[in-house]
Amino acid sequence: MAEYERSRTVPAQPEHVFDQAANVAQLDAWLPGGLHVHAQESPSVTVHEDRKDQDTSALLRSDRDQMRIEWGTRERGGYTGWLQVSGIDSGASEVTVHLSFFDDGRDPGERAACDALEDSLRRLEEQVRLRVDNEAG
Repeated sequence: MAEYERSRTVPAQPEHVFDQAANVAQLDAWLPGGLHVHAQESPSVTVHEDRKDQDTSALLRSDRDQMRIEWGTRERGGYTGWLQVSGIDSGASEVTVHLSFFDDGRDPGERAACDALEDSLRRLEEQVRLRVDNEAG
């Protein structure tokens, strides 16, 4: 099993960050490029991966009280992940995202996984900033 984790400080209230991260209709805006989530009957989703032109059944659960999102594939030997938002001083948030791969065939390797996590966190921060700016303006 391989596990990867990255964190980022986002200059926004944790509720704003969580609401953006948990919005199923806008997940494509911050997920790694080439991944698209289509909502089914909650908590079921379908994840389409452009690179393989493949759909995968998955579960996606969000808990606003805990500021946590969890996901994972339904088939055996897949992967799971979570995203946790925590408030820190001065109205900022820390966002941590974690991936666990139970099948070596799904593990993209440390460099690719960490780069994807960093990029996703950066894109999430951009989406939060755009949302907050739009609400303020």
